[in-house]
Amino acid sequence: MLTGRGLINEDALRGVFCLLNYYYMKIKTIKTRIFKPKENLLSFIDDYFPRLAEKSVLVVTSKIVALSEGRIVENADEQIKAETIKRESDFVLPTEYVCLTIKDGQVMANAGIDESNANGSLILLPQDSFRAAGKIRNYLKKKHGLKNLGVIITDSRSLPLRSGITGIALGYAGIKGLKDYRQELDIFGRPFHYSRVDVADSLATAAVLCMGEGNERRPLAVVLEAPVEYAEKINRNELRIEAKDDIYRPVFENLI
Repeated sequence: MLTGRGLINEDALRGVFCLLNYYYMKIKTIKTRIFKPKENLLSFIDDYFPRLAEKSVLVVTSKIVALSEGRIVENADEQIKAETIKRESDFVLPTEYVCLTIKDGQVMANAGIDESNANGSLILLPQDSFRAAGKIRNYLKKKHGLKNLGVIITDSRSLPLRSGITGIALGYAGIKGLKDYRQELDIFGRPFHYSRVDVADSLATAAVLCMGEGNERRPLAVVLEAPVEYAEKINRNELRIEAKDDIYRPVFENLI
């Protein structure tokens, strides 16, 4: 191929375009009205995203999923809050700032119970985020006649020894949440033995950054051109690690 600068190898050029296409991801959010408790979530999604393209990933904040399910505790004092955290958790460790808890195989503060933008109430996590994601996906696939569609239910998390919060996927449908590089070769021909990429949480983090954590009122996002593998069936346990097998366990045992 001849350009203004001379000859370019066509194979190399195709490789460049493939890389650009692979990493070219767009995230679209829309400012919405305030979602009301026990409101119809599917109708709400339809109002703001009446059209969805093939190979889209819809991202939905867990707060409006929980509100649609009526997962709210009103007029909660500190005792009711403590009791609710205990009831919602598989493990509770009170600390100076929050209760560190394990819920649904994930470490989180206060069992994910949210008091921000809750108008004085406690908003719990959805009953089953994987099931909720599947329900949303089935409805939208049928409505829009799509073959490949992903849905992610997101929340926010703090990370150990890091300031600030980031996004995380509580549940998802239609995409593989984990990309496994083990036994593939690196750029020098050596096989990976441990490398796997947490696709679901990576997408959740990117979307949550655009959706915001304050008064942005952007509880929905659509990701286009995401580097994901679509799938009809997913393994809801593929991202889980038992506490005894976690690589950071010795660090925190020694610190404590």
